[in-house]
Amino acid sequence: MAAPGQILAVLMAGGQNRRYGSHKALATVGGVPMIDRGLETLDRVCPEAVIIANDRGPYEHTGRDIRPDKRPGMGALGGILSALGWAADVGCEGALVLACDMPFVPPELLAELVRRAEPSGVTVAESDGPRGIEPLCAVYGTDCLSYIEQALDRDERAVVSFFPDVPVQILDRATVAEFGRPERMFFNVNRPDERKLAEELL
Repeated sequence: MAAPGQILAVLMAGGQNRRYGSHKALATVGGVPMIDRGLETLDRVCPEAVIIANDRGPYEHTGRDIRPDKRPGMGALGGILSALGWAADVGCEGALVLACDMPFVPPELLAELVRRAEPSGVTVAESDGPRGIEPLCAVYGTDCLSYIEQALDRDERAVVSFFPDVPVQILDRATVAEFGRPERMFFNVNRPDERKLAEELL
């Protein structure tokens, strides 16, 4: 079991935003940029959150520490590698990872993931999404670092590509549902029309 102070909270804002057409993290939901919504959520779980982003300029207004991907062009898994490397650098046991385009994830759910986390593996929420889990709403232990490196060396870029190599603890859907409706909590804003849907959900 992990304590919040042992986990580095990381907001992932490093995507290329092809589908959105601009920096979607700066798009507002309820009048608040998603980057700020995500940071506020993470701050309620762990000490001050940080940002993974390859283009730091748009996010410097947050005043947060920002690092780029250690291995650019490797997608979300490359971002998780960077988050875990950062966690190891500051002496944390793992990283709580949240995608910036998921504006409705409640801090209570993230706190439960942190509470259950172990440095040896992954603690992830179950959902009705395509993978059945939400790998960008999860805690990754620093022991996963070498396995992620190996997956990327094999050019396996799917976030779950290294999961068979480590212990994976899934917060089951019934438990997840105690914190809210999964279809709302894990709503993902990839395109401008989805931002409008997010406003309706709000």
